[in-house]
Amino acid sequence: MGPDDLELLARSAYMLGRDDAYVAGLERAHAMWLDADDVPRAVRCAVWIGHSMLFRGHGARASGWFSLGERLLKADGRDCVERGYLLIPVWLSQMGGGDWQSGHATATEAAEIGERFGDADLVWLARDEQGRALVNLGRVHEGLRLVDETLVVVDSGALSPIVSGIVYCNTIVFCRDLFDLSHEREWTDALTRWCERQPQMVAHNGLCLVHRAEVLQYGGAWAAALDEARRASEHFARGVLNQIACGQAFYRQGEIHRLRGRPAEAEDAFREANRRGFEPQPGFALLRLAQGNDEAAAATIRRAVSEHTRELERAALLPAYVEIMLAGADVDAAAEAAHQLGAIAEHQDSAVLRATAAYGVASVALAKGDATAALTAGRRAWHAWQELGAPYEAARARVLVALACRSLGDDDTSALELQAARAVFAELGAGPDVAHVDSLARGGPDRDTHGLSARELEVLRQVVGGASNRQIATALAISEHTVARHLQNIFGKLGVSSRTAASTFALEHGLVELRGQE
Repeated sequence: MGPDDLELLARSAYMLGRDDAYVAGLERAHAMWLDADDVPRAVRCAVWIGHSMLFRGHGARASGWFSLGERLLKADGRDCVERGYLLIPVWLSQMGGGDWQSGHATATEAAEIGERFGDADLVWLARDEQGRALVNLGRVHEGLRLVDETLVVVDSGALSPIVSGIVYCNTIVFCRDLFDLSHEREWTDALTRWCERQPQMVAHNGLCLVHRAEVLQYGGAWAAALDEARRASEHFARGVLNQIACGQAFYRQGEIHRLRGRPAEAEDAFREANRRGFEPQPGFALLRLAQGNDEAAAATIRRAVSEHTRELERAALLPAYVEIMLAGADVDAAAEAAHQLGAIAEHQDSAVLRATAAYGVASVALAKGDATAALTAGRRAWHAWQELGAPYEAARARVLVALACRSLGDDDTSALELQAARAVFAELGAGPDVAHVDSLARGGPDRDTHGLSARELEVLRQVVGGASNRQIATALAISEHTVARHLQNIFGKLGVSSRTAASTFALEHGLVELRGQE
C-alpha cells in the first residue's frame, strides 16, 4: 500500500471517529513520503497529525510534529503550499491567546498562499479564521460576511470532507459563542444536511446533534431537543470531537430538565457534563436557585463570572447573575451586571444579547419599583425574542410586562399577558413557569404585593412572626447578611423604617397571606 492509499485510509478512519487509526495511517504515510523524498507531502501529514494531537489534548506531541514539519520544510527549501498549512498552529495559538490582530494577519497570509497554489482547503480554512478574527476585532459585519461566503463554498462541496467538517463545526461554535442565533441556525442546518448525505460518518455527527439540540431548544421544540442531546451522549462517544460534544450534550439535557422542573434529572446531567470536562454553568447555579438555595447559587455564579474576563464568555453568565442577585436582594449588583450586558450587546451588535440585556433591565427596574421603565424594557425584550423565534424567552419577557402593568394599575392587560405567557409555558412543558404564572394570577388586582418579591414576602412573614435575623436565616437557608439586605429593600418598598412598622403594614394590607407570589 502506497502513501496515497494510506492517507485515504487515514481520512476514512477520521470520518468514522477512529482517531488512533487516523494518526497511525498518517504516521506511516509521513514516513513513506520521506523515503520517497517528497518532503512537502510528508510535511502535510505532519501538520494534520499535530492538529489531531492538539485537539486531543496532547500539546507536547502536537508541538513536536509542527516543529518537525517546519524543520523539514526549511531544510528542503522549496516554495510550496505546505508553508501555508504550517501557519495553522500559529494562528490557533495567536487567536487562542486573544491576539486577534496577529491571528488575522497570519490567516490572511495563509489564505494568500492557498490562492497562489490553488489549494481551496487552505484558502477557506484561513478565511473562516479571518472572519472570526475580524468579529473579535470589532469589525462584526465584515467578519460575518466572510463567514457567510465560507458557508457558500463549503455547502457547494468544493472542500475535502475533513476540512468541510472542521469549518462547519468551528463556525457553528463561533456563531453560538457570538450569540448569533440566525447564523447558528443556518450553519447547523447546513451541517445536518451534510451529515445526512454521509450517514456512515461518525466524526461530526455528535457535534451536529448537540448544535441541533440547542437550536431546537431555542425554537421551542424541547422534546426533540432532548432526543437529539440524548443521541449525542449515548451513541457518539468515539472520536475526540464527539467526546467534546458528549459533555455539551449532557449540559443541554440538564438545561431542559431544569426548565421542565425535574431537578434530580437536571443535577445528574449537569454532573455528567462536568465529569466530561464541560463546566455546567450557568445552568447548575440556576438549578440551585430553583431549589431555594440562594446562597449556593450566588457563590457559584459570582465565582464563574469573576473567572471569565472575555466579554462574550461573561455575556453567557451575566443573565443568570442578574436573576440570582435579584433573588438575593442585591439589586445594585444586578443593575451593574445588566448594564455590562447592555454594553456588550451594543459592542457585539447581537440581537440575542440585546434581548437578554433588555430582560435584565426590566427585571432590575421592577425590583427598584420603576414600573414604567420595566414596561418599556420588558416589551423591548418580548419583541426581540419574538423576532428571534424563541418562544420560551419571549414568554418570560411577557411575565415582566404583566408585572409592570399590574404595578401601573392596568390589571386587564396584566391578566392578558399572563394568560399568553402561561399558554406558551404549558405547551413547552415548562412546569415551574406555569406554576409561577398561576401564583401571580391568583394574586389578582386586589392583592397588591407592593413590589415585594416572593423571597421578600417570606422574610416579611417571618418578621411578622417575631423571628430574629438569625432565625430567619436558618428558616430560609440564607445568610444573615442576605436577610439584612432583604429587610432594607422591604423597608424601602413599604416606606417604613422599622420591623414593627413593616409588620403593621403587612397585617393591615394582608401581605402575609401572599405566600409564593411576586
